[in-house]
Amino acid sequence: MNARTASIATGLLVAGLLVAGSPVFAQQSNSAKLAAATPAHSAPHPKIARGKPSRSAAVPEAYAALPEAERLAIQSDIVWLGHYESMSAEEIDAHAVDAIKAFQKRNNGKETGVLSDAERAQLAEAAKPAQAAVGWRLLDDTTTGARLGLPEKLVPRPETARTGSRWISAQGQIQIETFRLHEASLPALFEQEKKLAQRSVGYSQLNPDSFIIMGQQRLKKFVVRAQSNGSEVRGVTILYDQATEGTMAPVALAVSDTFAGFPDPGAGSTLRRKRGVEYGSAIVVTSRGELVTLGQVTDQCQSITVPGFGHAERVAEDKTNDLALLRLYGARNLVPGPLGGDGGTGDTLTLFGIADPLAQPDNNAATSVPAQLTAQGIAPAPKLGFSGAAAIDAQGRFAGIVALKAPVVAGTGAAPPQAALVPAVAVRAFLQAHGIAPAAGQLASDPAAIGESIVRVICVRK
Repeated sequence: MNARTASIATGLLVAGLLVAGSPVFAQQSNSAKLAAATPAHSAPHPKIARGKPSRSAAVPEAYAALPEAERLAIQSDIVWLGHYESMSAEEIDAHAVDAIKAFQKRNNGKETGVLSDAERAQLAEAAKPAQAAVGWRLLDDTTTGARLGLPEKLVPRPETARTGSRWISAQGQIQIETFRLHEASLPALFEQEKKLAQRSVGYSQLNPDSFIIMGQQRLKKFVVRAQSNGSEVRGVTILYDQATEGTMAPVALAVSDTFAGFPDPGAGSTLRRKRGVEYGSAIVVTSRGELVTLGQVTDQCQSITVPGFGHAERVAEDKTNDLALLRLYGARNLVPGPLGGDGGTGDTLTLFGIADPLAQPDNNAATSVPAQLTAQGIAPAPKLGFSGAAAIDAQGRFAGIVALKAPVVAGTGAAPPQAALVPAVAVRAFLQAHGIAPAAGQLASDPAAIGESIVRVICVRK
């Protein structure tokens, strides 16, 4: 494992990256000779190997005090922007601040080293092209219960593994595999993984509830990460040929960075509230730039942005039905959604919205999910970001707008959001009260056409 790779991989560790490994990959080949690598016991420290002088820089208190998940999210976006090469094990915080200042300078902001909520949203948006290039998507692994990011364009072949799930590239140069062990000792597994045959460890670290091991295995690079909860251990292994290192080094970090062995189902919504950025959906109602969405999506926003169009202003609200009317200035030739006509009926719905970037990071295009209207609301509840989405009935008629709400539950545990429907009649009445005649028409022949009228809304609060 060379010093550059060690520096890349260990950089995110110190701020909270916890990585572990799968016993499966180490046993897959018995023929190839292990490429020359520095033994683990004599491996130079990444920073020393690179010959960089030590630098002790004060880390802004606001950055150091961020929750671990938010620090990792910021660092992950920095990695996607290509700043990972400057990070080293002992300097991650200082270098992350340097990268943030560089980002602020490029965007004509004040170089504070601390991201405002608006700048945090800008950083997330700036990372999207690199994410889209590899087909990046956050997913839940139903086999192990873990959550991780996956570069689907690089590993398009899913398989079932011995203790988890596996994704492989077309020629097998890249493999990403999850694993789950129900009765395991984390320290014992850590030592076992380090001593596997044909594996040269360049860096390893054991923590109370996690470990990381990385290095070279035969002619491949590997990064392994695991987390424990009681006697259960869940982990992920990323294995890739050295020839793919230019592409895979940052991607492997991103996969590791997003891995959550025991994810909190409410973590996404909690994170958005903590950093003051919320994502929702809106429906175009006029070609000149009026949009309708939920009031809660745009309440108390310092700024409202629609990707691809720019700033939007909230011009009217209906507190009774929690609706809001937005206006995009300078927008022309938009495609209004057919919200007019008779009200949608029936329990079978298709929801059209744009999920939160944690679940849909690659683009701002609308996606659809099936649902049922029950006495308790919409089931199953769609992903975060679908607040303000359009609901279409089985006959292709507009049925209403989706409202996602956090449930009130006893205790401190997080619970998944609940979804309700603001009926079409209330939406039409709101628009008509403000001089807007909803476009007529049905979508029975092509329900997906409503997607042309759905936009993402980003609200930045103080």
